[in-house]
Amino acid sequence: MASKTAVAPAVAVQTVPRWLPVTSLILSVLGLAASGYLSYEHHTSATTLSCPNTAAINCLKVTTSSYSSFLGMPVSDLGLAFFLVMTVLCLPALWRSPATSVRVVRLATAAAGVVFVLYLAWAELYKIDAICLWCTAVHVITAALFGVLAVGSALLPASLTTSPRA
Repeated sequence: MASKTAVAPAVAVQTVPRWLPVTSLILSVLGLAASGYLSYEHHTSATTLSCPNTAAINCLKVTTSSYSSFLGMPVSDLGLAFFLVMTVLCLPALWRSPATSVRVVRLATAAAGVVFVLYLAWAELYKIDAICLWCTAVHVITAALFGVLAVGSALLPASLTTSPRA
């Protein structure tokens, strides 16, 4: 006599490598801190940027140039908003989300950040003739975050597994 036990259908469960949410969240928080500092300096009109004032490295020259605003918004505020959004998108709970749209928005937002960083680096090197170390830190963090997300997104389709849900 055959037993009739119900078997639950296989459901796709997204597994994320452990390092991915942690690394992306750390990078987002570091970017949030650095861009927060730049935003604070911008809005308080402080000149205490911890940056040497030489010909090539001059944070004050960069942060007060015409390129320190984009479409009327301070670039530092745009960076702060970017990293605030990225911090939310990189929370472990959202990494566990089965919604593909979260993954797409996270990667697209990071890609937009890299494009903007390339524009700002171009402005520093070819238009302002000075580099801001704090801005460079934000640029490096943005590129690293995009790299982590791109690698992580490439790994995710391969890590989709099917397991029965009880």
